[in-house]
Amino acid sequence: MKLRNRIHLYTSVLFIGLLILIHTAIYFAFSQMILKSELEQTTLEAERIMEALGQTEDSVPAADLLRAYVPINGMIRVVNPDGSQLTTVTAAEQENLFDQPFVFQQSEQREIVEYDGIPYSYVSVPVIWTNGEIVNLQITESLEPVADNLQVLRIVLIVVTVIATIPVLLSAGLLSNLLTKPISSMIETMREIRKSGHFKRIHLPEKSQNELYLLGETFNEMMDLLEKNYAKQEQFVSNASHELKTPLTIIESYASLLKRRGKKQPELFDESVDAIHSEAIRMKDLIQQLLLLAKHDEQWHVEMTQIPLTEFAEAAVRSFREGYKREVVIEADEEVIVKADKPKLKQLLFILLDNARKYSEAPIQVKIGTKQKKAVIEVIDRGMGIPASELPKVFDRFYRVDRARKRGGYGLGLSLAKELAEVMGAEVRIESTEGIGTNAQIWLPLQNSH
Repeated sequence: MKLRNRIHLYTSVLFIGLLILIHTAIYFAFSQMILKSELEQTTLEAERIMEALGQTEDSVPAADLLRAYVPINGMIRVVNPDGSQLTTVTAAEQENLFDQPFVFQQSEQREIVEYDGIPYSYVSVPVIWTNGEIVNLQITESLEPVADNLQVLRIVLIVVTVIATIPVLLSAGLLSNLLTKPISSMIETMREIRKSGHFKRIHLPEKSQNELYLLGETFNEMMDLLEKNYAKQEQFVSNASHELKTPLTIIESYASLLKRRGKKQPELFDESVDAIHSEAIRMKDLIQQLLLLAKHDEQWHVEMTQIPLTEFAEAAVRSFREGYKREVVIEADEEVIVKADKPKLKQLLFILLDNARKYSEAPIQVKIGTKQKKAVIEVIDRGMGIPASELPKVFDRFYRVDRARKRGGYGLGLSLAKELAEVMGAEVRIESTEGIGTNAQIWLPLQNSH
């Protein structure tokens, strides 16, 4: 069953059920109140008759006295202790009550009884008869007018229930359409996206804070994000294929050359093997960096610890010096404690040191200090620098300044550095002057900062 039909059905059943329950409660409460009132009225009549009997002289026949008090639609009966009938007086239209069974009752009785489908109020009280004997005074009074009124009330409530069902069904239908319209719109939009391959949005009415508007707004935001990520993915695949094409072409060319002339020219063999080996290493490095950028869930598992920054930087620089045989100078004013992920901070620092190594032959300078209530690691080189117009693009994947292409690299280092910094709550900034050098900075929150 569709959600719209289910909402329509459940809402209609709930409202109609509540309506029937309320009307049923009204009917039973009203009927009990009316019947109780009639029963109390009959009891009062019995008390008046008892009082009259106590004040009447023996000269007045009991039957005549009872006839003066008989209800216009009922019967008065006096029953002896032995169960025999002493006297009975009925209204003209209630002579059928003569045939109703009766018994002597020791205590007062009050109840609603039914004869031939007609309700009667019945009251039986013990009373002292004129001869001093205790007898039962039994009054039976027809409640046929009350029954007729209750029947009219039943019909009215049933009609009201049926009439009220119509707007309930209509409102339930409108409610189900209102609730499911954004969902249906999303389904239709997603089908169009799947069919056409183009990202589309849901048309939203006037801005509102209700959940249905927020649902549509969230869907459109998700489409914006998907479209943006899809465009990035296409660009990433295009750039990756472009970057991989060059080493593959070189490997293919040297392999073909080896196949044709490698056996005859040993010097060509060595040259080709060196070139293939070099390009294979470049491809391996490129693929590793691509995997780091792609595997966020695995790569960006962060464990923040306290790190003495000067001690950390000296150990990292020492490894870098040994690996690349480059001179790196460290300057630190004071020991600074930061909270960061140590392996990722080391990887981030190595990326900046490696860039400084590639684009400068002069000694690399590393400065450690604090600025604007944050810890700062500066990696300074005296290389070619970056033009001011290129600085906003240096963190884009695969982007390389034209003059830097001949230095190698893939344009992934700074992009990876930026993402490493973000997951630790840090920031990477680049300051550069063309022809003078570059200052790459890592800004970290201090341990005692909030």
